[in-house]
Amino acid sequence: MADTQQADEQAAGGPAPANPAQKRADKQAARLAKQIRAFASSHGGSAEGQLAHIGRGRTRIALVGANGEWGNLVADSYGAAEKAAEQAGLTLQDDFDGELAGKVRTGPYEWSRMAGLQLGGPANP
Repeated sequence: MADTQQADEQAAGGPAPANPAQKRADKQAARLAKQIRAFASSHGGSAEGQLAHIGRGRTRIALVGANGEWGNLVADSYGAAEKAAEQAGLTLQDDFDGELAGKVRTGPYEWSRMAGLQLGGPANP
């Protein structure tokens, strides 16, 4: 009887059976959304971001806070990254250049790492 009811619900557009992969993606999106909100609140109250495929199905969420601080998160899929951004209320930009890149504030650590040994920055292992 329960099998018939479940089949009837599916045919009528009711709840579909839980897909384990979708459940994992939803959990990850909720966790990432929480991290995005925490980043935004600790860096000026808001943040902007950009999503980019980084290979093997994974997606980078680049974040720039209102104060210019920046960071990255990684999602297992583009869909999970989009869902996390939506849940967190993150304003997404198409590219990480121009206006968004201009908001990034870099400090001595980043400059020394970018220049590497030329400016006495830490050596790569």
